[in-house]
Amino acid sequence: MSETILSRPKAGATAFSILAAVSLCHLLNDLIQSLLPAIYPILKDEFTLSFAQVGLLTLTYQITASLLQPLVGLFTDRRPMAYSLAIGMGASLVGLVILAFAPNYPALVAGGMLLGLGSSIFHPEASRIARLASGGAHGLAQSLFQVGGNFGSALGPLLAAFVILPHGQASLAWFALVALGGIAILTGLGRWYQSNGHARPVKRGAPVRHADLTAGQVWQAMAVLVALIVSKYVYLASITSYYTFYLMERFQLPTETAQLCLFVFLAAVATGTVIGGPVGDRIGRKTVIWVSILGILPFTLALPYVGLTATVALSAIIGLALASAFPAIVVYAQELMPGRVGTVSGLFFGLAFGVAGIGAAGLGLLADRTGIDFVYTVCSYLPLLGLLTVFLPNLGGRARR
Repeated sequence: MSETILSRPKAGATAFSILAAVSLCHLLNDLIQSLLPAIYPILKDEFTLSFAQVGLLTLTYQITASLLQPLVGLFTDRRPMAYSLAIGMGASLVGLVILAFAPNYPALVAGGMLLGLGSSIFHPEASRIARLASGGAHGLAQSLFQVGGNFGSALGPLLAAFVILPHGQASLAWFALVALGGIAILTGLGRWYQSNGHARPVKRGAPVRHADLTAGQVWQAMAVLVALIVSKYVYLASITSYYTFYLMERFQLPTETAQLCLFVFLAAVATGTVIGGPVGDRIGRKTVIWVSILGILPFTLALPYVGLTATVALSAIIGLALASAFPAIVVYAQELMPGRVGTVSGLFFGLAFGVAGIGAAGLGLLADRTGIDFVYTVCSYLPLLGLLTVFLPNLGGRARR
């Protein structure tokens, strides 16, 4: 039986109220997380930080926010914890308060670590709840969950500009109210999780991997998915971090106009996140991965050589397609290892976060040495990694130990 037929959801059973709640909490979580880099100018002036100290603060946050995610997922796969999400948001709340009233640099690092810890708990567990509430429409559920995070990441810098920058570091404490709201909603989700029997310890012999695949095939497919994540997020980092500079240098745009062009790209990314999951439910996730990664190659190759209007249009097409890949990749990986949903979710969310940070730093060094135009020429070949999709198996059947 084909992947397309097997992937069709039973959408009538989807718990949309639960999905809406977990998506809203994703918005709140990522809004809180995005405040830290947004207030770097204040922290640098207030504590006379060097760029190296700012970089160390970022590294500490990213390590706790990315590397811990698969470990959290692995632990809760074996020992589900109904209220772990509320605990994670509590860690973010404490981190916010410490950052708001930090007297010195070590306190800033501690606050950043707690923010990262909160994020590392949130993503694998919230992704698990989205899957449990999907009613079989796993791609749709993953898309709705992820789009909340997209909006939160976009809102954070905006709120920082209007609230924190004018009023100073201590005003960061006001966002503890956001975390409190998140804790209240996540406590309710924990009750739903427990009352529906999802918090029971996993039985010995429960299915771990896909029934039609050997362990070697599963790990080969996971390696392919990791390579695709690297391709996607390094290219996205080239846009989110350096697109405005590219437009200002190549087309002599003012900063405000370049920012509007970046907004067009980010809006396309949000739209693609919503589309990718349900489309994968209908036509198969492997097809979405093919189109989303390799399918954008003609557009990325053309982008460094076209005019302003075409550049903006191509960037929107690229953002729409690339963003649609992530929900499909995460759900495909969950189907490869259905007994390790938390581990898989933590691995790919953590990997996406880490690759984006490393990619942005590496591309910045490349831009310093060769110029921003050359960065986009090099990155235009990244979608060629989409050819690896040929090694992904078509999924069918049930999971097995």
